[in-house]
Amino acid sequence: MSQSASGAGEGLPVAEIVARLGGRLLGDGSTRVGRFAPLERAGPGDIAFLNRPEQAAALQQCRASCVIVPQAVDAGEGFAAVIRVDDPYLYYARLSQWLLELQSPPQQHGRHPAAWVDAAAQVDALAWIDACAVVERDAVIGARAWIGAGCFVGRGARIGADTRMLPHSVVMHDCRVGERCTLHPGAVVGADGFGYARDAQGVGVKIAQTGRVVIGNDVDIGANTTVDRGALDDTSIGDGVKIDNLVQVAHNVRIGNHTALAGCVGIAGSARIGSYCFIGGGVGIAGHLEIADHTVIGGMSLVSRSVRQPGHYTGAFPLDRHENWSANAAALRHLAELRDRVRQLESRLQARPNPAQDPT
Repeated sequence: MSQSASGAGEGLPVAEIVARLGGRLLGDGSTRVGRFAPLERAGPGDIAFLNRPEQAAALQQCRASCVIVPQAVDAGEGFAAVIRVDDPYLYYARLSQWLLELQSPPQQHGRHPAAWVDAAAQVDALAWIDACAVVERDAVIGARAWIGAGCFVGRGARIGADTRMLPHSVVMHDCRVGERCTLHPGAVVGADGFGYARDAQGVGVKIAQTGRVVIGNDVDIGANTTVDRGALDDTSIGDGVKIDNLVQVAHNVRIGNHTALAGCVGIAGSARIGSYCFIGGGVGIAGHLEIADHTVIGGMSLVSRSVRQPGHYTGAFPLDRHENWSANAAALRHLAELRDRVRQLESRLQARPNPAQDPT
């Protein structure tokens, strides 16, 4: 359905929502809703959702015009309309996108007078280049792309159709960003990777980073996140990848389709992360290792070896009182020594004769 959906300025009829997104409608389908609100603060004209059946008691105080609930939940008589669905959170995600689309101003096209676009750049007529943005020569900007204020698109870079570069995001030379992507403010795609050799005196000698960053379609890159270009080969981000704020993706890293990385993750060079993985906040991933598809890494874990089998892995040291943590950390330093002593004792026990088997 296009932005001409009936009554978009006054909210959507619930029946129209169900016709587009599915679900089982109970109550008055002509009820109009214009925005989402939390259960405890929702009022007339609002729509709210209940994600877990065990929290159904929260519906008693809710005053929303419509609620989205799991199939098994009886929302009672207090709502003008109720939508029952299998996954309320997923339904909320899709409806929130639609409501935002309807309420957003029409897409601009052309360029702001204060933008600078090289004569050799190719900018689609339906794209928009905002104030103080720079588009260098041989760059290609796709249809309906939005290059925000103060953005930079380097020489020979390509920005796909419907991609949004929010203010002060950067795509360096020769990098590729697919369609329907979002780069949040301060994101940098294609800075040099951290590559240095040492001479005889220990002085760092920079290695030229001649690869690119290649980003697939439907990728989100968070604020102040950096994706470094490859040293020789490309750094690669697959379709549907979602990257939170303040994430570091080093040179030659490869991330598979539909993987999600939470805030402050750091990935060292040439690591390979599979598809449909979830990497929790603050995780550190060492270089040149592999993580299997469908793997979950718990927050603040350190991944120092490859993960070959999918599953849920956690390597964080639990929070404790400082005196307990210090004692346990000291014991951990001697764990290898303790292991060796246990093995020696086991060997001695196995070598001793068994009195029950002594024929005398």
